[in-house]
Amino acid sequence: MMTNAVIHPSASLGYQCEIGHFAVIHEGVVIGDRVVIGDHAVILPGTVIGSDVQIGAQSVIGKVPQTNRRIKRKPTPLPPLTIGSHVTIGACVVLYRGIEIGDGTFLGDHVSIREKVQIGADSVIGRAAVIELNTVIGSRVVVQTGVYVTGDSTIEDDVFIGPRVSMSNDKYMGTRPFTYAGPIIRQGAAIGNNATLLPGIEIGAKAIVGGGAVVTKNVPAGTVVVGNPAAPIPTK
Repeated sequence: MMTNAVIHPSASLGYQCEIGHFAVIHEGVVIGDRVVIGDHAVILPGTVIGSDVQIGAQSVIGKVPQTNRRIKRKPTPLPPLTIGSHVTIGACVVLYRGIEIGDGTFLGDHVSIREKVQIGADSVIGRAAVIELNTVIGSRVVVQTGVYVTGDSTIEDDVFIGPRVSMSNDKYMGTRPFTYAGPIIRQGAAIGNNATLLPGIEIGAKAIVGGGAVVTKNVPAGTVVVGNPAAPIPTK
């Protein structure tokens, strides 16, 4: 344990932890055994971290949401961020309060995850991916580099999402009242690179969305769709 880290007296650290240079661990933090925290990382109040977790340099863990007059959904009190065991978190990652991360999940460098997000076990969130608030991601999900998962989305188990996929949750782009609704992606579906998913659509189980497709309507289970707007591949 480095002597130039700042650790609040109320924080609880397990056995054989390694705390990097100038890391800051705030009040009420609970850290399991054999956790490695990188240089200049900040673990904010109340965060709970399981055993055998690695947190990269300059990451901010347990951030409290902020607002201004233009933001419609104002922050509410949130439970602490909880991280399971055997989780790997890259450098410069920002995780908000109210997140639950399952055992064995991997977060790449520069990932940003907003409040009220749940991620299951053994999932992969790729470099620079953004996960917005009120989203549920299942187990064994792969979200590749640069994906934007809008708020209020549901991604079930064993889904694959290719690089730079983008999703939206506001049908009217802020011009009139609308109940936020991100896409629902059912178990085992696969979304190709650079696809765009519009608000409220559902991708059925084991469906495939081709790269660059713009999905404007629900995709039935097992269907392959391509194009703009996305349509099923014609059968012979």
